[in-house]
Amino acid sequence: MNRITWPRRSLLRLLALSLALGVAPGTTALAEEAKPDVIRIGSTAPGHLKFILFRNQKLLEKEFAKDGIAVELTTFDGGSAASFALGSGAIDLTYIGNNPSLRLAASGADVKAIGLSSWVPSNETTIVVRPDSPIRSLVDLKGKKVAYLSGTVRHSTFAKALQAEGLSIKDVESLNIGLENSGPALSRGDVDAIVESTGPVQKLVEAGQARVLFDAAVSGRPEWAVPYPISVNGTFAKTYPEIVERILKVDIEAARWADAHPDETVAIFVRETGNSEASVRATYADGKFHLDPEITSKAVEALKGEERFMADADLLNGMVDYDAWVDRSFYDAAKAQVAASN
Repeated sequence: MNRITWPRRSLLRLLALSLALGVAPGTTALAEEAKPDVIRIGSTAPGHLKFILFRNQKLLEKEFAKDGIAVELTTFDGGSAASFALGSGAIDLTYIGNNPSLRLAASGADVKAIGLSSWVPSNETTIVVRPDSPIRSLVDLKGKKVAYLSGTVRHSTFAKALQAEGLSIKDVESLNIGLENSGPALSRGDVDAIVESTGPVQKLVEAGQARVLFDAAVSGRPEWAVPYPISVNGTFAKTYPEIVERILKVDIEAARWADAHPDETVAIFVRETGNSEASVRATYADGKFHLDPEITSKAVEALKGEERFMADADLLNGMVDYDAWVDRSFYDAAKAQVAASN
């Protein structure tokens, strides 16, 4: 007769659930762990790369179809809105930038960083002006109207770029405007410059509507590239730990698939975002997408450095407790599941 050995973590969960339900361990009432009716995941529009792969190939829908669990993928106009939804429990996981993730963690919200959405070594922030603009350097932006979404990674990178030139964010007139409005505003002359992600703003450049003033991928500093965390609502993680592990399993598989199929990955990203193929390939110049979700000690140090900058630049209230915020156990369990399935 074969003996079934339960992992210690599963046994503890089983016991806890039995006590909560008032059922003795070993009864049929514990045959299945609690599961949600729906999993809600958010990302900043148009979506981080793995989020886009999830949506395009319905990877999470396929993973959870056998459980009868629906999956909702929602995009937000900025990481701040997504992080607020995560903290409130309106969504369960986020794939967003480091700045909104750090602000939410510093606020003391019940959230966990369980992985990395990406950690691209080049910084994806570009500053553009009108083609006929007399502005030729970052220093020339002093006193000018500059449009960007407040609280984003672009906001942070812009502040760092100004600081490197002896200026601060207070030396410009900041307008909290997204690209859908800032693009037309630049054409009309209502703003003097736009700070945006490289891909979307490149379309303005290629259309002859803008000129690149500063490209952080070219002229920025390596330390400006900081990982983007995957965060989960704490209550969701405690209630459905195995669901979170399975989401990360799919995440790991998607990251490996992307590196094994670079041309198809680029084609999907271009089709889903409308970005030019040239700008996407420039972002992933080495043919790798840097999507491994493991939160390494180096990644934590990079996040701590970004937190220090945000605090000094008045972009952050509170402090992050990294021991409480970072939880690698879900990734470790997910990686073991991937290994076992290969």
